Amino acid sequence: MTEQELLSVLKEHKQEHIYAAYQKLDEEGKKKLAGQVERIDWSIVDMAGYEELKQERGKLEPLSALEVPEIEKNKEKYSEIGIDAIKAGKVGAVLLAGGQGTRLGSDGPKGKYNIGITKDMFIFERLIRNLLDVTDKAGCFVPLYVMTSDKNHEETTAFFAEKKYFGYPEEFVKFFKQEMAPSVNFNGKLYMEEKDSLSLSPNGNGGWFYSMAVTGVLDDVKARGVEWLNIFAVDNVLQRIADPVFVGATLESGCVSGAKVVRKADPHEKVGVLCLEDGRPSIVEYYEMTDEIINSREPNGDLSYNFGVILNYLFRVDKLEQIMNEKMPVHVVEKKIPYITENGEYIKPEDPNGYKFELLVLDMIHLLDNCLSFEVVRDYEFAPIKNKTGVDSVESARALLQKNGVEL
Repeated sequence: MTEQELLSVLKEHKQEHIYAAYQKLDEEGKKKLAGQVERIDWSIVDMAGYEELKQERGKLEPLSALEVPEIEKNKEKYSEIGIDAIKAGKVGAVLLAGGQGTRLGSDGPKGKYNIGITKDMFIFERLIRNLLDVTDKAGCFVPLYVMTSDKNHEETTAFFAEKKYFGYPEEFVKFFKQEMAPSVNFNGKLYMEEKDSLSLSPNGNGGWFYSMAVTGVLDDVKARGVEWLNIFAVDNVLQRIADPVFVGATLESGCVSGAKVVRKADPHEKVGVLCLEDGRPSIVEYYEMTDEIINSREPNGDLSYNFGVILNYLFRVDKLEQIMNEKMPVHVVEKKIPYITENGEYIKPEDPNGYKFELLVLDMIHLLDNCLSFEVVRDYEFAPIKNKTGVDSVESARALLQKNGVEL
């Protein structure tokens, strides 16, 4: 991008303050900043001011789940199908780890956070051990793809190397960076985080497959013959990864995707619920649910919309390729965004001061034809770490790990 092209683009989008910053830089800094501007999707930036736009939802209906009693009854059969698929090299896993541990009081990657009590036990380590439980049983390894971000890539890869990949073979682990999105103030003006850099943040977990494609990691998936990818978040330290029973049940069902769900703790629990929307699988967020939907019940007294997603999904790779270029909803969210002023002063706000733009993996579900809702027992597979104390915290996760016999 030439300097004249840069000025033209910034003028068109009323971002002349970025050009003023550009003019103060040396040649290397100018090249870096111009490159960031060149990659901006301006259609997303133009959404500033429309935070958490409520999309027009279609007709919502409950989606039944494969419930725990039925899973237990067929556990041996499902496990055998899943193990066979893993042994055949058809299953890979994708760890979504682009975020930082800020809410835990840490500046590093969230997966580096130490949850140990009497010994070191890092979140990454716990997840790898969960995966090793499966690979030990299968007698072979599952390819693991770790999504990082510009914010934490170097530190994450160095940490895995330092810890010798927590006992997992290095040749089965690939790292890739997710795409970044700019941050803006409430008037839609781009923030700068350094003199030669825009304020960029990971674009949410929904862009993971596109990021695998543009970074070339999808080539590795195809070369290995992987047909299914199990996507999971970094913060649930109890989850089972490449779970043979989940894999087997999804394959047996004939569905092109699967989602692990937990029964809601109460009608108002703040979780997204798997349902049908216009006959296709969808996830309705808690803030989108009407009182009628929240309190709707089945003849047996169970909540009609009873199964909350825990960000553990199984997707067929060929179906993901078909939907990869379809436009996904962009979520515009208010955030506290550190930035530098025109004078170079660094500001770390205490209150939300702008917008970030995110794609969410849950929106991928509605682009697919069907999805198996697979119930898991909350206390055995759901210990998310969102906060340092209280609900969904380091404290609560430690208690659940200990309940499951894990020494901390």
